[in-house]
Amino acid sequence: MQPQPRKKRVLIADTTQETRRNTRVMLSSVKGVEVVAIALDGTQAIEMARLHKPDIVLLDINMSKVDGLAAYGQILKENPRTACILVSAEHHPETLEAAKTLGIQHFLIKPFTEHELDHAMYDVIQRLDQMPAPEENRETRLRRLAEEYIRIQRTDDEAVKVLEEAIQLPKPELRWMQTLAMIYVVRQKWGKLKALAEQLEKIKK
Repeated sequence: MQPQPRKKRVLIADTTQETRRNTRVMLSSVKGVEVVAIALDGTQAIEMARLHKPDIVLLDINMSKVDGLAAYGQILKENPRTACILVSAEHHPETLEAAKTLGIQHFLIKPFTEHELDHAMYDVIQRLDQMPAPEENRETRLRRLAEEYIRIQRTDDEAVKVLEEAIQLPKPELRWMQTLAMIYVVRQKWGKLKALAEQLEKIKK
């Protein structure tokens, strides 16, 4: 069986209590999402996005303190992968242009229907699912591969290369060195085994 995909985390931010409540109720029927936070204004939306790390934010354009566009711009700085559906009681062409500049694909006019919200949500979910995974930095990649190769007991040349690079990282794991040592013994790489033993002694000190 294929594992179920993780539900998309949603933050709702709107100054109107009725809109907040209705939006949450409508989202309860959308598969694959869960509401993790509800904010009353733009400042709170930024703080809650920082805390809850939502995948999707529904932002009222006319929020107090910080408007929806400014709030989303700040949220993007901390998590560039966050998607946004902008909500407004009015339709202003200049607002649409500003939203497109930030990469916002959907703009809902209050009072929006459940069908309109469903359409916007499913489109955003599809876009998120098609986004490539964020690139790993070299250290994260090496640590992940080293652990994976040890788990599946991989000992080919690629595994040796990864382990040799991984043990040069800051605070290498002892099991990486032990696994590499066993491979060197099997391959009779006595010179490399001696150098590894010396590195291990330095770490123990």
